[in-house]
Amino acid sequence: MKQAIMIGAGNIGRGFIGALLEKSGYHVTFADVAENLISAINERKSYTVHIQDKVQDQWTVTNISGISSAGPELVAAIAGDCELITTAVGLRILPIVAKPIAAGIRARKEAGSTKILNVVACENAIRGTSQLREAVYTNLSKEEQAYAKAYVGFADCAVDRIVPKASFENPLDVAVEQYTEWDVEKAGWKGELPDIQGLGWVDNLDAYLERKLFTLNSGHAICAYLGTLKGHKTIVESIADPAISHLVHQAMWESGEGLIRKFGFDPDAHHAYIERIFARFQNPFLADETARVAREPIRKLAPTDRLIKPLTTAYGYGLPVDHLIFGAAAALRFDLPEDEQSAEMMKKIETEGVEKALANYTGLTPDHPLFGRILDVYRALGLSMQK
Repeated sequence: MKQAIMIGAGNIGRGFIGALLEKSGYHVTFADVAENLISAINERKSYTVHIQDKVQDQWTVTNISGISSAGPELVAAIAGDCELITTAVGLRILPIVAKPIAAGIRARKEAGSTKILNVVACENAIRGTSQLREAVYTNLSKEEQAYAKAYVGFADCAVDRIVPKASFENPLDVAVEQYTEWDVEKAGWKGELPDIQGLGWVDNLDAYLERKLFTLNSGHAICAYLGTLKGHKTIVESIADPAISHLVHQAMWESGEGLIRKFGFDPDAHHAYIERIFARFQNPFLADETARVAREPIRKLAPTDRLIKPLTTAYGYGLPVDHLIFGAAAALRFDLPEDEQSAEMMKKIETEGVEKALANYTGLTPDHPLFGRILDVYRALGLSMQK
């Protein structure tokens, strides 16, 4: 039987990647540092994935086992007949899990194994697998690196599925939205491409990474910042506000036109994608808090992130950006003292002025045509808040 190791047995690991692998005929070994979670997996030997969306469904995952990711069990599992390793642990943890992965590769080399192993980091990050590969290689000798280059594939991917908070009688059960996307870049994979439900093989991952950034991440953030300004507590509340709904939808279309120009996406297919993403914001089961989505505004205002890059890309093609501008303007008004970046941003605006903050965080210069337009909307939002 095909063997896969899912490092990270949290909701994403169980409800998304691990569930798809098990559904595709793999025995999935979950590896995690949470001993109670691993014990529950080994004792219960199954859990249910509940789809909570306009269409509701469920299925049971049974072909599973659990091991600790903190001890020798994980190294032994990798050294055995494992053919696929996936992760869902967060970018910060990847250098930690790189060590047992490297040890497992070393053991495979010492055993003379020529069986192909592939690694896919399913993280909410740009080319997380490449970052994991670099961390793994730092733990390998030159000879071991040469072995890994011959027999271990590291394929970058883009993942997208929202896992709402929920509680069930079985603590392993997990709720997910119906929508799912898992795009894996062919170039990094070694050997034959397997047929895995829900996984799509792509040639140019950058196009899909930016598609998500410009559509889901951008629309989500704009909805959160505008919703926060109007006192809405959740994304569902915010998108139900007609003014916010219209603005977010139009912003997503503006960013979409930039993507179509840049990557040559089929317009009809991309417009349909926008509508699918927009519909996700309206899912009543995804009670995502606006404050959570809006956190870390400095990071989200960076030149390569979800607010500025879609804006400058569309503008660079001479396209309308009247609605996209609201994202950056509203982010500059996100005032949440308990969020470190928000507090830092508010202090900078108070002491140095919003112009300095806009330039520092976005990389836009005062002579850029978008600079003054963002400030105009920023000031207009301030006036509307005073009414």
